[in-house]
Amino acid sequence: MLKTTYSVFLICFSLLSSISYGQVTAIQNIQGRKIQSLNGKWNYIIDPYENGYYDYRHDPFDQSKTGTGGYFDDKVQKDKSELIEYDFDHSPQMNVPGDWNSQSEKLELYEGNIWLRRKFDAKPEKGKRYFVYFGAVNYEAHVYLNGKKLGVHKGGFTPFQFDVTNNLKAGENSIVLKVDNIRKQDEIPTVNTDWWNYGGITRDVFLAEFPEHFINDYKLQLVKGNKNLLNFSVKLADATAGQEITLSIPELKLEKKYKTDAEGKVADEFTWNNLSLWSPESPKLYGVNIKTDKENISDKIGFRTIQVAGDSILLNGKSVFLRGISIHDENPLLAGRLRSEGDMRMMLQWAKDMNCNYVRLAHYPHNEEMIRLADEMGLLVWAEVPVYWTISWTNPATYANAKQQLTDLIVRDKNRASVIVWSIGNETPLSDARLSFMSNLAETARSLDDTRLVAAALEVHRDGNNIILNDPLGEKIDLVSFNEYAGWYWGGNPSEITKYNFDIKYKKPVVITEFGGDALGGFHADENTRWSEEYQEALYKNQITLLSKIGALRGMTPWILTDFRSPRRQHPIYQNFWNRKGLISETGKKKKAFFVLKDFYDQMQVKYK
Repeated sequence: MLKTTYSVFLICFSLLSSISYGQVTAIQNIQGRKIQSLNGKWNYIIDPYENGYYDYRHDPFDQSKTGTGGYFDDKVQKDKSELIEYDFDHSPQMNVPGDWNSQSEKLELYEGNIWLRRKFDAKPEKGKRYFVYFGAVNYEAHVYLNGKKLGVHKGGFTPFQFDVTNNLKAGENSIVLKVDNIRKQDEIPTVNTDWWNYGGITRDVFLAEFPEHFINDYKLQLVKGNKNLLNFSVKLADATAGQEITLSIPELKLEKKYKTDAEGKVADEFTWNNLSLWSPESPKLYGVNIKTDKENISDKIGFRTIQVAGDSILLNGKSVFLRGISIHDENPLLAGRLRSEGDMRMMLQWAKDMNCNYVRLAHYPHNEEMIRLADEMGLLVWAEVPVYWTISWTNPATYANAKQQLTDLIVRDKNRASVIVWSIGNETPLSDARLSFMSNLAETARSLDDTRLVAAALEVHRDGNNIILNDPLGEKIDLVSFNEYAGWYWGGNPSEITKYNFDIKYKKPVVITEFGGDALGGFHADENTRWSEEYQEALYKNQITLLSKIGALRGMTPWILTDFRSPRRQHPIYQNFWNRKGLISETGKKKKAFFVLKDFYDQMQVKYK
């Protein structure tokens, strides 16, 4: 059955190869290029009926014979008799990057279509190429420049760009997006999630200038399991042979010169013996330059190895315990996505305050700046794509979308030493179709990057007092990584959960990706009273006792660092659209369970020195 399903998928993939997702793989290290920020105030028009996209017969304006008539034309009235039923210039504004739900009270619960427009000046030069780059837009974006459609992108958390070389004007330009964040069954994620569906242009927007033949992608990392052998590769945006490439790391007095092959590529492996390896205790980053005669790209890159051996996780060849916590891309103190370096640094510092050396960035790709800060601050990272709960497992287009998002995540972050796990999903129910879907994603991850671990947050089931993990996907991934909520969703009160035992099929390192329970910050009662800090505190104490029975336990990321907003959580007293499983409240106050986990991590740090 699995082989048949896999064959059907392969056939469908070949049929889908002509379907455009609106972008080629995103350009590596966009911040290291010549960029003009398009962040700031954007005008917006709320369009729940999509009047700006469809005519009254529900035919798209941008597919009409003239390709005009929609809001993307950004027209202004030139004659007093002219009928125009929209006006960007007199429409309200929102901040970009930023979601619309947190910027207008009437949009707090809005899921639908909104048009956003920004005017900007440009001075394009001959012989240069220009791209408009988006860090993320949630979820489906139709992008237009000066009335011409550039394309469509699906996926709310991954970067994309469009070539605008032939559309960009000297002087004033108008860029318009139709953004749709309506949840749909066949998308990634699907209709059912447990986080706020923030719509809008949620990450940076840049106009980027490049030479005619530019570096689209590069990689510099240690070969798996080798502390001295570096793998270096470069790919130009086009197949230009003979382009000279210079790699240099000034601190190491390393300089190597190459020429691109007929495909515009460079690939090399070479030994370097005096590397200082990156680790949470010593997050060493080297300044790296990659040059052509037209470009000089700077990056900061750390070098480390990660692998499994039996039931151990080896970082730079030494056994490590992953003292972690899960994090959403949301600021509990200020509604909306994390907007700035300050927001992100605050979240990661809270994790370090708990003595974490590891974070799970759930349940989707977080901002690239978050990963770079983890590099700098010394936090290992589990990076994930939103293959979450009830995906349309048999739909080839859904798989293609998931594969593209996973590819974009890996391409973007493959040079970040902090990232040690590519996660292909969370709590996906068992079926043959799901196993095929997820197994193929695991193979994709390994084909793109064989230097990191591949995992997924699996589910368990129970038989009496046994907690059983026998998901067949466990054969395909590197960790026994699973969620369990004894003491909250099942298993009785916290004091009762230590009676359980684990029955785990696979002899691999065990990393508990979620456990926990809700507590309303500041609500105090006895340890058997739901929603109290004492209940959560007792739950954490007994969970640590329960999980310590697992001999192969090598890490955990309890759910979750801070309270976060969720439409699923509706109790008017204790939740009020908040998931209260955070160890830090929405006011920034540390709950009692925070200190239980910190004490445990202090002990594990000593044990794994």
